[in-house]
Formats: sequence, structure tokens, C-alpha cells
Amino acid sequence: MTERLSSSELTGEDVPGRTRQAAPGRAGQAVGARTGEVPAGGTGKAAAGRTRRTGGTRPGRGHPPDADGTPLPPARLAYDRHTWKEIAHLLSNLPVALFGFTYVVTVLSVGIGLTVTVIGIPLVAAGLLGARHLGRLERARARALLGVRVDEPSRLPLRGAGGFLPRLWMALKDPVGWRTVLYDFIRLPWGVLTFTITLTSLFVLWPVLPFVARGLANADRAMVRGLLSPSDELERRISELEAGRGTVVDTAAADLRRIERDLHDGAQARLVNLAMGLGLAKEKLLEDPDTAAAMVEEAHGEVKLALQELRDLARGIHPAVLTDRGLDAALSSVASRCTVPVRVTVDLKARPAAAIEGIAYFTVSELLQNISKHSGASSASVEVWRTEDRLLIQVWDDGRGGARLEGGTGMRGLADRLGAVDGLFVVDSPEGGPTTVTAELPWRDRAEASGRK
Repeated sequence: MTERLSSSELTGEDVPGRTRQAAPGRAGQAVGARTGEVPAGGTGKAAAGRTRRTGGTRPGRGHPPDADGTPLPPARLAYDRHTWKEIAHLLSNLPVALFGFTYVVTVLSVGIGLTVTVIGIPLVAAGLLGARHLGRLERARARALLGVRVDEPSRLPLRGAGGFLPRLWMALKDPVGWRTVLYDFIRLPWGVLTFTITLTSLFVLWPVLPFVARGLANADRAMVRGLLSPSDELERRISELEAGRGTVVDTAAADLRRIERDLHDGAQARLVNLAMGLGLAKEKLLEDPDTAAAMVEEAHGEVKLALQELRDLARGIHPAVLTDRGLDAALSSVASRCTVPVRVTVDLKARPAAAIEGIAYFTVSELLQNISKHSGASSASVEVWRTEDRLLIQVWDDGRGGARLEGGTGMRGLADRLGAVDGLFVVDSPEGGPTTVTAELPWRDRAEASGRK
């Protein structure tokens, strides 16, 4: 426990009978602070660690103050982490470029030299496929060290190309593989240059190294974006179509599961119950005709319910009114079943292709169901019209708003379905309403679609 000092000790006066000395801890610090000098008897680490204070800011721990008492900033590295990543990328250019150059020169020179034989051209094709993997590694390195986000090119559809010769030709004309070969070929002199400049600057020109590294790294970024990115608009289009195909397959599988569930839980269960009821009525027909008649009447009601469920199921697959009379009549039928008054306006001089018409119908049907269940609206409207080569749908309601694609109301599924056929799905639903959902679909004439079939 630290001994409490008297007022005479704090002012530095000698007290008879007691030897004055620098007390450790808080007492010694108090003496130095009040008298403005190092206490007598403070030797070694205690004396050296105490400095005269004439005001100003208290120095930070572990950071000695300068001449005027201002604490010095903490020691830190001269470069930030982004600069160190760029330096690491530039230093690794040489070994990576050396490996890529060796691969390209070896594979292509051997393959081209053996083109007079049977194995020459297949060897070149295999080399181009291997170059694709080198490009993937380079994109990963640039992504980790340079922060360059480059989309991965789509895979070559070799499985669907047919026999050996079509696959061989597809690999030989692969633009991604040839651009990667060009990238690896020119990288060796560039790797030597960047390695030399960076290593020299690290020891000699280190004050300007961040600026040098940033300039060289920007050149690397330009090479990666120019030579290792997907080919062109066609590559992007292929990626979109692959994603759309997956959405269509998943949607079709989900629809099949829904139909199977509805049949099993609805019409099938009622038909089983109907068969059992008719069997019991048959047994009681002679013994108790009145009871048998009542059971037949009950079975007749079950038949009606089963027929209604089958009609609803068929309408969910593809309603007959849509096939016979088009969107106007079909959407009016859907609107009549909505719990909110709906005004339907269809301005189409011709009917679109059956597939587009079906997607438009189910989109509006799903949106009207959401209005009935979640919106709290008092009125709604549906408008359908054509603008050039697009079919536009707009569904509006004056409900509470707040609808989102991720809100669990099925809108994400609608957006995916429309995106799979080059459509758009936009939701504008501020809190408090109103909600406006706009959908676009590509227009295809019904006669043109029938001719393709």
C-alpha cells in the first residue's frame, strides 16, 4: 500500500527525523509533478524515466515526446497493404511468366512441328485447353493481389459438340485459349522488366516505390482485362443463356412436383373416397335402399368436387380460355376471382406466341394473388400492351406497399422466369403504397412460332 504524504513532503520541505527520498509509484510521480524537477535520490530507471513537465499533453505510453513535449506518432510501415500486394504481384511476375512462356513455347512448337503427323493438331488443341487453366490461375492471382474482378469465360460445350472432329475444331478456334497464349507469350519480357524495377526500387528508390508499383500494376490490370476477360458480347450472352436454361429446368421441375402433389392430395383422395362410398352403397342397396340412396347422393357431391379440382388443376397448367380466346378473356377471368376490384385493359392487335402468352398470364395471375393476400388494397388495375418488339405488363394496386423481390411472395421466382426468356421484372413499392409492378417480355408472333414448330 502506498503511504500517504504530508503537505510538507509534497512541497519538498525536509521533515525532521525523516529522510526524504523518492517514493516509488504514485508518490514519486506526485513529487516530480508538483516541484517540476526530478526528486532527489531518484536513480537508475526511476530517475531516467521521469521528465520535467511544463504543461502540454501527456505523452503516450511507449512513445517519447519531442523537444516541446508533443508525443511522436507510433512507428508503422511506410507502405499500406495495397502497395505491398502490388509489390508482391510485380515480384511474382517473373516466375509465373517464365512458367507460362515455357508452357506455351513448348506445347505450340511441338504441336505445330508435328502437324504433318496425326498427333500434331490434337496436341495444339490440348495445349489451348491447358492455356485456359493458366488463364484461370492468372485471373485468381490478379483478383487476390490487384483487386481486378474479371468474369470467368464460359466453358467450351465439348460434350454437345458431337464426335471427335467437331470437338477438335471447337478447341482449335477457341478465342479464350488463343488470347491466353498471347498473354503468356508477351509476359516474359514484361515479367523480367517489372521484377528488375521493383526489386531495385525496393532497395534504392524506396521513397518513390509506391508510385512506381502503382504504375506497373495498372499496366498489369490493363493486360488482364484486355486479354483474360471473356471474349465479347457473345460470351456474356452465352453465360446468360446458361443461367436462363438452369432457371427454366428448375421451374419445370417445381411445376411437375406441384402438379403431382395437387393430384395426390386433391383429386386422387376424393376419387378414392368416392370408390369406397359407392362400394358401401352397393352393399346396402338391397338391405337399406334409403341409406344407399343417401350414400349415392354423397358420392355425387364428391364427383362434383373432384371435377372442380381437376378443372382448377388444368387451369393452373394452361387454362382453356387462354388457348381459345387469348389474354383479354383469360386475364378478365383471373381478375373476377380476385378479392379486390380489378380493371383490366389489354391493347393487343394480335396474339403473341403461345409460350409468351402463357408466361404473361401466369405472371398476372401470381401478382393478383399477391394483391388478394398481402396488399390490403381497395382497387387494382392490369394493363397489357405492345411496344415494338416487347410485350409490356403493368399491375398496380393502392395497397400498403413494401413489396420486395426477397419478401417471400413469389416475386423472385417471377423475376427468374422472365429473365430466362430475356424478360424484365421491376417492382416499385414504397412503404405506404402504391405498388406498381412492370414486366417486359420479348414479342414473338404466333404464326412465326407455329412455323418453327
